[in-house]
Amino acid sequence: MRRGRTYRQGALLVIAGSAALLGGAFAFQIFGGLAPCELCVWQRWAHGGAIASAMVAFVLPRRLGWIGLGLGVLGLVASAGIAVFHVGVEQTWWQGLASCGGSSGPAASVADLLAQLEVAPVVRCGDAAWSFLGLSMAAWNALISAALALAAVLFGRRQA
Repeated sequence: MRRGRTYRQGALLVIAGSAALLGGAFAFQIFGGLAPCELCVWQRWAHGGAIASAMVAFVLPRRLGWIGLGLGVLGLVASAGIAVFHVGVEQTWWQGLASCGGSSGPAASVADLLAQLEVAPVVRCGDAAWSFLGLSMAAWNALISAALALAAVLFGRRQA
């Protein structure tokens, strides 16, 4: 029996960690009433990609399993990178995206525009809706995603 950490344990860490972060984000949305902004949605997509990619590690042969783990780690790094950008927008270190203002697209007329504005919730990327210990959700996502990526790489290293 081989001892030590394996790429599958690293992949499992990516899957469990990203699933927990996604679950937390959806819980804040569903139970806490905190609608996500555009950058929050992008971070969720990156976690979804991390989960799907890490699952590949379980179906590939052992000598290729590192590919699935590597793609899962890249998903975590992407989420952390988007989150760092999001924190910068929240802290006004730089400007956010044009889509971060809550616009729902072009309207055919002024009346259509007013109707869109009345029903569309405006979720600005620069407004942190929740924070804990002085860190926003985006900051926590950046820290946890980066830590998970590092841990998954360490778990995925070949152990003799």
